[in-house]
Amino acid sequence: MDKVESARKDDMQSIGSDLSEQIKAKTRDIHVRAENTQLMLNYQKGQITLPQYKLLLFSLYEIYRALEEELDRNASHPGVSPIYFPQELARLETIERDLEHFFGKEWQKRVIVPAATQRYTQRLHTIGKDDPNLLVAHAYTRYLGDLSGGQVLGKITQKSFGLSSGEGVSFFSFPGVSSPNRFKQLYRSRMNSIELTKEEREAVLEEALMAFEHNIQVFDDLQKMLSITEETSENQQATLIRPFSILHWSLGICAALATVGIGIYAS
Repeated sequence: MDKVESARKDDMQSIGSDLSEQIKAKTRDIHVRAENTQLMLNYQKGQITLPQYKLLLFSLYEIYRALEEELDRNASHPGVSPIYFPQELARLETIERDLEHFFGKEWQKRVIVPAATQRYTQRLHTIGKDDPNLLVAHAYTRYLGDLSGGQVLGKITQKSFGLSSGEGVSFFSFPGVSSPNRFKQLYRSRMNSIELTKEEREAVLEEALMAFEHNIQVFDDLQKMLSITEETSENQQATLIRPFSILHWSLGICAALATVGIGIYAS
């Protein structure tokens, strides 16, 4: 165990002092775990269903509402101001447009989120109040993820549901970012300019792990919710089918008896 920890420390030291590179290295393994949750595997294969996507949007709405509230509130904080890009990155309004597309103007009355999403938002509000430096871990994880693999998921979503007009997938669109690659370079550079003590940096790295862990829990909770919903739906269908089958069988017996009766009387 000591050898493993020592190797990890050596790896971190060889990466250099860039915060962005250290976060990337620190979260490499858990990133793979997040990509291999059942929900994400289905998504990457183009097998996500519309109910799954709608539930995911509800969770994303709550997560980004909390994240962007705290980023806005701490916009002048030295650990937040370098990576504060509301015009380029803010996702809340785009998610609201998508939810209105699927549910209509009163979509807020239909918001359903799993417990894991609530825990995630509570964590964002807590660090926004107590330690804003940690917000960079969540902002980096979410926004740069949206600008990277999120673009692939956007195309999969559009194709899966035939959303050729772009409606329902506003979340994946960044009109304020002309070049995602150049913007990500700028973002990482601004991240790396944040001045942190050794202890503060370690805390940010640990928070990045926590950000991924929260996302994994959200994916797992959504998958469980959908499994329960699908199972309930199947049971309801079975309940309807069984009486119908019994009725069909009874009618068949009556018809057979009637036919026999007619034969007897005809003879």
